[in-house]
Amino acid sequence: MNLLAIFLQSQMDSPVAREALMMLGPLVMIVVVVALAIILIPFWFICKKAGFSPWLTLLNIIPLGNLVLIYVLAFAEWKVVPAAQLASNPPPYQPPYPPAPPAA
Repeated sequence: MNLLAIFLQSQMDSPVAREALMMLGPLVMIVVVVALAIILIPFWFICKKAGFSPWLTLLNIIPLGNLVLIYVLAFAEWKVVPAAQLASNPPPYQPPYPPAPPAA
């Protein structure tokens, strides 16, 4: 609330403005770290599941790196087998049926 009162003043002197910026500095850093975590964690899992190095996620930190990573993921050949191909190839043997329960 004190910070809001400082910003609503019509005339701000230099020490008060410096104090307000010093109070906002840590808050901005926390917001940046949370925003990076929200972006980096899903991309880490996407890269890992697609068969790429999860360290490609760090491209999101540099400017336009997110766009580069999206193009890499979109146009590269993924090292995983699509689900449709897995379903069309049955297993080479029939799994055994469980034994019947004993009669009472």
